[in-house]
Amino acid sequence: MKFLKQIAIIFAICLAGEAIALLLPFPFPGSVVSMILLFVLLMTGVLKLEQVDEAGSFLLNNMAFLFVPTVVGMAEYFPLIAQNLLALAVIIVVTTLLTFAVTAWTVTGVIRLQAGRAARRKEEQK
Repeated sequence: MKFLKQIAIIFAICLAGEAIALLLPFPFPGSVVSMILLFVLLMTGVLKLEQVDEAGSFLLNNMAFLFVPTVVGMAEYFPLIAQNLLALAVIIVVTTLLTFAVTAWTVTGVIRLQAGRAARRKEEQK
């Protein structure tokens, strides 16, 4: 019963995210709004991790199965994909490299910020 309650909470947040996305004056994915909503609820303490942990872990552990319908659906468009394979490969490689670079830059920036804060705390304690 606990698991069903956790799944219901997650689905309710997803439904709320979809509703918010529909109300926005610009197109925005409801799934992203749902993730932001879940993050805010967890960070503010309105929702405790224990209330969704078991169901969330189950969904993460079985995520590969959730992509099966999408991959099967893509088989319908294989001729179109095959025609544009080179362009798709270039896009995938370039965006992957950009993602790596931006992630590395962000991590470096966060490390520098944390080091600066630690140094300021040490100076304040003196």
